[in-house]
Amino acid sequence: MSACTDKDILEVAVYETSASGNQLKKIEEFPSSVSKDRILLNPEKSYQTITGFGGAFTEASAYLLNKLSKENRAKIMEAYFGKEGANYSLTRTHINSCDFSLSQYSYAPTEDKELKDFSVDEDLDDLIPMIKEAMTVSEEGFKIFASPWTAPPWMKDNKHWVGGKLLPEYYDTWALFFSKYIDAYHEQGIPIWGLTVENEPHGNGDNWESMHFTPEEMTDFVQNHLGPKLEKEGKGGIKILGYDQNREGLKEWVDVMYENKASSRYYHGTAIHWYESTYDYFPEALQYAHKKAPNKYLIQTEACVDAEVPHWRDDAWYWSKEATDWGWDWAPEDKKHLHPKYVPVYRYARDIIGCLNNWVDGWVDWNMVLDRQGGPNWFKNWCVAPVIVDPDTDEVYFTPLYYTMVHFSKYIRPEAKIIEVNHSDSEIMVTAAKNLNGSITVIVFNPTAKSKQFSLILDEKSKDISINAQAIQTIVIKT
Repeated sequence: MSACTDKDILEVAVYETSASGNQLKKIEEFPSSVSKDRILLNPEKSYQTITGFGGAFTEASAYLLNKLSKENRAKIMEAYFGKEGANYSLTRTHINSCDFSLSQYSYAPTEDKELKDFSVDEDLDDLIPMIKEAMTVSEEGFKIFASPWTAPPWMKDNKHWVGGKLLPEYYDTWALFFSKYIDAYHEQGIPIWGLTVENEPHGNGDNWESMHFTPEEMTDFVQNHLGPKLEKEGKGGIKILGYDQNREGLKEWVDVMYENKASSRYYHGTAIHWYESTYDYFPEALQYAHKKAPNKYLIQTEACVDAEVPHWRDDAWYWSKEATDWGWDWAPEDKKHLHPKYVPVYRYARDIIGCLNNWVDGWVDWNMVLDRQGGPNWFKNWCVAPVIVDPDTDEVYFTPLYYTMVHFSKYIRPEAKIIEVNHSDSEIMVTAAKNLNGSITVIVFNPTAKSKQFSLILDEKSKDISINAQAIQTIVIKT
């Protein structure tokens, strides 16, 4: 007779996505005996509170949805925002145009410090309807933060969409611009939860819409213009996130943003991107940023498989070490080592788990939907999205990246707390969170070419589980 009783066994639901073809498949059968490897959960020790997971509303994605049949449009929106789908809880959108727009535009094209002609009419055809439909589909709702790629050219020293700096005489006007944007979207029935001050303040190589800030300039703008403006107008609850670029630069920025009470007063948190490396998630930088401002948000606001044309209905490619990023061709020689070829699914899984285990509280993907070219993008800066569509044939392809996102977004809900995990197998990655309803979500990533067995342990109970080679598992424990 076995010494183990039913009272000693954890009740779990296990869902797996794998290179062998599983797509969030519920795993019912488990090994009768396993190796000595263990995953030990300690809910008594908790870390950051989760803000959410999700993706970005872009004009490109919204335009494509408008070209699909009603059935396929609804299918995609349910897949992202329905309770049985990804159930996204944290989203981003762009203020004015970005590269994933159909053209360059500003809500205030006319030079006027009072912004009398401010209008978001450019967003009425595509972007706003997509957001409003998502709001209808989502039962629990989601947060939206908005990011500008550039101020209108007339506010900048170079008078161009690309590069340049915001002229100091327009700091108050640019703060007014943010306020008017919040009001305009509110009038459309869309509440804005937060803002990032500037997408990629270091610039993007002078390719598409951009505007440069140093940490000191951005902090001056937030401390003396944007923050006071929003506060004066009763919008002090709008979250302001600083930086909004690659993690390697975190120390330089948080040292200035959070230098003292005055500098940090209006910053609610820090926004980061993943493009500095195809494999390194910069845990030391994340830890440093958290310690510098332990009570502020630390949100991953953009990530994608960039500089690639999507592979259509080719799941194997997303599990293969064939992808390259911008740095493969363009990184300086001393940074080339950060940009080797990589496995797209691995990059997502590794990065999200690495972030969660290093104080990041939100993780937001880039475009939700792109076409077979990786656009539309006015600059032809092709990228991959979790959902690829062919509007000419009305076809939809849910890539393995979509299922990877669901493993996190559906099962780790807002206000969950990341909890302590100890595991003995160094070849896997693990994170865990306790949701408000008491359930515990454990996510296991096995990038190796062999299946793995482990014993999942919580208090005095355990469950023997196996994970396939090249797979991600979400294990839900109802306590």
